Amino acid sequence: MKFSESLKKTSDFQTVYKKRKSKANKYLIMYVHKNGLNINRLGISCSKKVGNSVVRHRMARLIRESYRLHEEYFNIGLDMVVVVRPSAKDIDYHKMNSALMHLANLHHITCK
Repeated sequence: MKFSESLKKTSDFQTVYKKRKSKANKYLIMYVHKNGLNINRLGISCSKKVGNSVVRHRMARLIRESYRLHEEYFNIGLDMVVVVRPSAKDIDYHKMNSALMHLANLHHITCK
C-alpha cells in the first residue's frame, strides 16, 4: 500500500468507532473518520463468529488486497475500520471487492 498504513492500536480503533459514522452491506461494515494526516489508515476487524483463524485471515487478506488495488481512488486523510460479517466467510475476491467499493461509494470517500 503506497499511500496507506494499518491501524494497529486499540485506541485508534476506538476513536473511529466512537465517531459512529458507519455504513453496512451484507458482508461488511465500514467506519470512517478523518485523521488529519496525509495518509489513509486501514484497520480490519474479524471476529471468531466468522470462522477459524484460517478463514479470518483470508478475509483480511481479501480486504487488504482489494483496498491496495483501488487505493488511488480513495480520498486522503481517512481512518477506516472494516468489520467482516459472518455472512462473508464463503465469498470470493470479486464479491469482497464489490462490497468494499460499494461501502466506499456510500461514504462518498472515493474521488473517481
